[in-house]
Amino acid sequence: MQLLSRREPPTPGRAQAGSSASGSARWLALAAGTAAVLGACAFVVQRETRKAEQAWPPKGRFVTVDGVRLHFTVHGRDDADQTLVLLHGNGSLGRDFDISGLVSRACARYRVVVFDRPGYGHSERPAQRGFGAEEQADLLHAALMRLGVANPIVLGHSWGALVALALGLRHPADVGSLVLMSGYYFPSLRVDVPLQASLALPGIGWLMRHTVSPLIGRLLWPLAARRLFWPRSPTPAFRSSYPVWMCLRPSQLKASADDSLALIPSAWALQRRYPELAVPSVIVAGAHDALLSTRWHSTRLHARTERSWLRVLEDGGHMLHHVAPGQVLAAIDQAGAMAWDRSLRGQPHAGLKAGGRVQPVAVGIMPCG
Repeated sequence: MQLLSRREPPTPGRAQAGSSASGSARWLALAAGTAAVLGACAFVVQRETRKAEQAWPPKGRFVTVDGVRLHFTVHGRDDADQTLVLLHGNGSLGRDFDISGLVSRACARYRVVVFDRPGYGHSERPAQRGFGAEEQADLLHAALMRLGVANPIVLGHSWGALVALALGLRHPADVGSLVLMSGYYFPSLRVDVPLQASLALPGIGWLMRHTVSPLIGRLLWPLAARRLFWPRSPTPAFRSSYPVWMCLRPSQLKASADDSLALIPSAWALQRRYPELAVPSVIVAGAHDALLSTRWHSTRLHARTERSWLRVLEDGGHMLHHVAPGQVLAAIDQAGAMAWDRSLRGQPHAGLKAGGRVQPVAVGIMPCG
């Protein structure tokens, strides 16, 4: 006679407890693994940030205005009749103009002042403050007044063009002329803006900036550079000399994210005032800019402003100062001539010296090249 054994059914409470313990263990393991990965990423980001700042120390001087410490360099002739001020775009820094060769070309005939905009390069960007295009324009105007720079030609590239335009609108008596290059001037849909702006979010944005975002940015850098230069290729100088990790530091990613958030509101606030622009302007754009529509932005701005000249480079993209520095210098020369014509016609220029010379910048001059 065979005896059949019968298993006791599992106690429901015991089964649930075992399943819960197993699930908790998996979650703990996942959390520990994630923390380890983020910690490793943070270590690499911190190391690369230190290396970049050691390799690219400040080259110029600092000026503090309205509680913000700005870094700038000065190049060219001390006796130059006109001063050229250069403002870089989003995610970049002042040295971009050095690498492009534009500074070495321009300082043969101008005194050239190159700023790191707030939060970029070696300039500060205090938290809990707004730094839209108008706020940055007021800050840079105060810096120029502090340095004694009168009636400069102001060139802005990309996001910097919107700042330069705001400077001309808000302080027309203190600006000689404008060169607005590859700029964003009217509200439009941008897929990249929400992605970049997400890094400005409290909590998760801070975590991303200090861990994975710089590393992802470094991996995608060749693709980003290709898009910036399209339809041309990145220049050898850009590929070999551009300080990529200076632009991927957490502090600069925060400034770039803040600028991305402020881009559309700044353009929206300024666009109604474009017909009022009294400062003569040269608008420069590439016909094949892959970042923004030249027709929507530069062509429309030219139509809305009475004292502007539009120069479209048929084979150019977004980074015109790298691929066509000679053409950009020609636009600067044109803007300089327009500034002289304005002064000769007796239009107001604060601080204009007798004989048309601008007040010297009271800082050391760096050699060209």
